[in-house]
Formats: sequence, structure tokens, C-alpha cells
Amino acid sequence: MNTNGHDHVIEVTDLRRVYGGAGGDFEAVRGVTFSVGRGELFALLGTNGAGKTSTVELIEGLAPPAGGHVRVLGHDPYRERSAVRPRIGVMLQEGGFPSELTVAETLRMWAGCTSGARPIGEALELVGLTRRSTVRVKQLSGGEKRRLDLALALLGRPDVLFLDEPTTGLDVEGRRGTWELVRELRDGGTTVLLTTHYLEEAEGLADRLAILHEGRIAALGTPAEVTAAQPSRVSFELPEGYFPGDLPPLAELG
Repeated sequence: MNTNGHDHVIEVTDLRRVYGGAGGDFEAVRGVTFSVGRGELFALLGTNGAGKTSTVELIEGLAPPAGGHVRVLGHDPYRERSAVRPRIGVMLQEGGFPSELTVAETLRMWAGCTSGARPIGEALELVGLTRRSTVRVKQLSGGEKRRLDLALALLGRPDVLFLDEPTTGLDVEGRRGTWELVRELRDGGTTVLLTTHYLEEAEGLADRLAILHEGRIAALGTPAEVTAAQPSRVSFELPEGYFPGDLPPLAELG
């Protein structure tokens, strides 16, 4: 991992995103600032509605920000999309696949639109779908569709990989397999930005993380730094008839 200040692959400064509606404007991203170094795995952690996806979509170049600046590989991902798109892989929260195509046909179609695509068989093996290559997309389980999403994101051998809640819908084995693959990609030099609402996932994968709350960064640092800054607190109520003096000393509890 290289987090040298002169080697930032992703730079986000005072980023804002606003959605308009009949009830007025809603500011989903409210001045977010962070950077991601080359070969770093950075996680955005937060509950549903915290602003994770809204932030990542701006970094991917899917929409212009309402304020602030984004740079990916030194370029504005929205205005200079042609310079950025061939070098990134994107796994959205939900893919839209033609239901009648098989897994292999879906990958082959996507590879035809991807510069320098890796072999279809290699992509299938990476995500554990080799034995499902002839199955139609509509027959896949939810977890298998997530793995197909990931295979498409990896087809172009991206320098920067965006993963939006990549393990949602996966069983325990599938989740662990995805974690191992993401670690291997990071160790091979790929810069990874992922969103998740699983604390275990962020702690186990991320070199650094940011916790989003209501569109703002509430905490930023390594998993150890963030955990140390937010010590755990345990509270409980005594059953009726018991008093604090009935409890054993803290030393005995430890």
C-alpha cells in the first residue's frame, strides 16, 4: 500500500450532492473530503441512507457534484470520462442483466465493450462461477448474480475498482471468498474503494476507512484508529430486587 501524498489515485474535496424534489432539495452528501493512495483498500462504512452510494457515484463519474471536486487518476471522472472509464471497474449495488442470456454470454457481450478484457474463463474462475457458465441469468440466485456483477467489474483488469456493497446477498462462504479475492487484487496493486454496512467487512479488509453519517464523515482513519476513538460502552438494567452493591467488583468481572 502506498499512501504517499503525491500518489493519490482518488482525491475528494468538499464533495456535495443534492437531489431536488417537490418537497425541496435534499443534500445527500455534505462536504466530504478524503483521498485514497495507490494500492490502498479504502472503505466507506455507514447505515443505509448515510450517503455511501451517493458519494461513490460521484467519484465514478456517473453524475456531476453539486459542489466540491473529484479527481480519479488525475482526471475529473465526469468531465473527462473517456480518460477514466477504461481504467476503472465498477460493481453497482444491483446489475441489470438480460435475463435470457447465460452467464458466459453475458460476460462475452460485456467483454466486447471492454478494452483489453481478460479471458471469459479467467473471469468466471475468479468469482467461482465456472460451473454456472451455461446457466441463464434468470436462474441464478441473488448471491450468484452479485458474483456475476463482480466478474464484469474485473473484466478490464482495472487500476481502480469500485465495489458498492459487494457481499450483500452472499452466504458466509461466498462472502469469505469475495473478501479473499479483494485482498488478492489489492495486493496485486489494484486500488479499491468499497462501501459496506458490515463493520466486520470494513475491519477485515480496509487499510483505512471513513464512517459516513447523514452525508458527512463522522470518523476517518485506520480501523484501529477509528475503533480506539470510539470505545465500547455496555449498559444494562438490574433485575427487580437487585442493587449495585450486589454486583461483584469490576476486577473480578475482567
